[in-house]
Amino acid sequence: MNPSIQQAGKSSIKLSDLQIEEKLANTQIKRKMLHRLIPLIQPVKHLIIALIAVEFLQVLTIFVRPWVIKYVLDSGFIHEGQMILLNYSALSIAITALLLSWIFRFGFGGLSKYLSGMTAVKVINQLRQRIFDHVQDLHIGYFDKTKAGRIISRADRDVDTLEPVLVQGPPELLSAVLRCSLASVLLWHIYPPFFWTLFAIIPVLFFFTHIFKRISQKRWGKVAEERSKFTAHLVETVNGVKIIQQMGFVEKNGRKYKKLLHDFNQSIIQGSIRTSWFAPFTGWLAAIGTAGLLVVGSDALSQGHITIGQFAESIFYVFLFLAPLQELTDLFDRYSNGTACAQRIFLLLDTQPEIQDQANAVKLNTVQGNIRFSNVNFAYTSKPVLKNLSLNIEAGQTVAIVGPTGHGKSTIVQLLTRFYEPQQGGIYIDRYSLKDIQQQNLRQHMSIVLQENVLFSGTVLDNLRLVCPNATDEELIKAIEDLGADDILQELAQGYQTEVGVLGGNLSQGQRQLICLVRAYLADPKILILDEATSAIDIYTEQKIQQALRKLCQDRTCIIIAHRLSTIREADKIVVIENGQAVEEGSHTDLMQQKGHYHLLYDSYQQNQIQF
Repeated sequence: MNPSIQQAGKSSIKLSDLQIEEKLANTQIKRKMLHRLIPLIQPVKHLIIALIAVEFLQVLTIFVRPWVIKYVLDSGFIHEGQMILLNYSALSIAITALLLSWIFRFGFGGLSKYLSGMTAVKVINQLRQRIFDHVQDLHIGYFDKTKAGRIISRADRDVDTLEPVLVQGPPELLSAVLRCSLASVLLWHIYPPFFWTLFAIIPVLFFFTHIFKRISQKRWGKVAEERSKFTAHLVETVNGVKIIQQMGFVEKNGRKYKKLLHDFNQSIIQGSIRTSWFAPFTGWLAAIGTAGLLVVGSDALSQGHITIGQFAESIFYVFLFLAPLQELTDLFDRYSNGTACAQRIFLLLDTQPEIQDQANAVKLNTVQGNIRFSNVNFAYTSKPVLKNLSLNIEAGQTVAIVGPTGHGKSTIVQLLTRFYEPQQGGIYIDRYSLKDIQQQNLRQHMSIVLQENVLFSGTVLDNLRLVCPNATDEELIKAIEDLGADDILQELAQGYQTEVGVLGGNLSQGQRQLICLVRAYLADPKILILDEATSAIDIYTEQKIQQALRKLCQDRTCIIIAHRLSTIREADKIVVIENGQAVEEGSHTDLMQQKGHYHLLYDSYQQNQIQF
């Protein structure tokens, strides 16, 4: 576990996961999101405009039906004495208008679904790509302190939740506003008291809508946070399932997940209780508005101010006016849910890498491979890991770094690859400070083989082709043979076409490390770093690759972190690190003669057959 996380666990004030993310982003989560959401739809504004236009036409088709009712009641019957005859001409017009309105409505409805689907795909995919690219650029320290499941939750579920807000929300809100507005205008046109009767409920509705919106946003913010927690725990469980089973931790871990699910469900239930009043409330307002219009309309009809057709038409307009009020519950709920997720998405996007290229950073075409650490101090937290470390490595030299566990050996690699920055001192390659070199360019000149190597889904050759995309199978196989790894890798079930599985899970640790050594050989770096690279390889495998390692280290600067003694003894220089300082330097023979720190480590190895 990273020391910073251990220190955080010991702190008297334990930060929540969200507070840690806010600290890493150097900002607090922001509640107002509208100004951040609008730019997301800028690239597809033409589709949004088309979608709004279609919704406008669709609303117009809805208003044909009340007119048809009014037209039939007022013009569809002819009075001749005591008889009432049907006006077939008027009925034909009414039926034709009604039929056309339904045809157009179905057509516009299908077009609306198509446009909204196209818009959703473009907006959501662009956002997913933006998050993915941003996550790849974040500094390593961010991943040390943030749970993987929370990051996945941002890029997956939270983005999905934004789709109804960004794509479906604007057209549906416009449709609701248009129906209310157009119904209001037509009611005013028919009989102004109709309009004023309904207008009286609008201020009350706006006031309680504002209250509902604030409560709903808090509710969905809590739900989004609780969802992130159980998602993070699920991802951690999947990644560590072997350890969980080995430690007999299955039942306890299951109880923890159950508790997280319970908290998530409670957040939904409690939030629903707090907001459940809004839908009945809007229904109550709608009932009052309808009752008011019936009273006013009956009086107007009795006094001859309106016709029976206009009265019936007005009732339909009232429903068209009040129906959007019923939809506000769902619209604001979706908006609150979406903005709660957006708050967390933008918190991630607002997190900037701690290590960034300078404006004038150089790009080196070649490097010689001289490395120098000058009075370097570094600490993950308050406890120093490296103290005034000074170290010179000449180009083409093979240097072994040894010392007790936890004294800073691997930290040297982290600083050299610029995954972390020293708090004091400088690190140089040739005559350039690492801060003056573009990060991507710096790492192109290096290859690292770690103890816990990562392979990607695909075959053995697919993983080798990552560093040589244009290489043929024959060229890749030749590299395997050059390193002497062919005997072992050919024995796999399908040879070089064997699927390595997720993270290389189908292979042994030794087989994974062999593939990574070949991958480093293909990259042909000027600087090669082997960090515990053969510590888990069996004796037979080690013997097979010792000669290959010698070839791999030729004509390049090699740093070997504390692995098999046989490789360390052949290094040009051995550096002993203790308590973050270089306490001894020299060849194996010289250091043994000094009978100092290295001599003690060597004796310990000889007596106990342990690794450095």
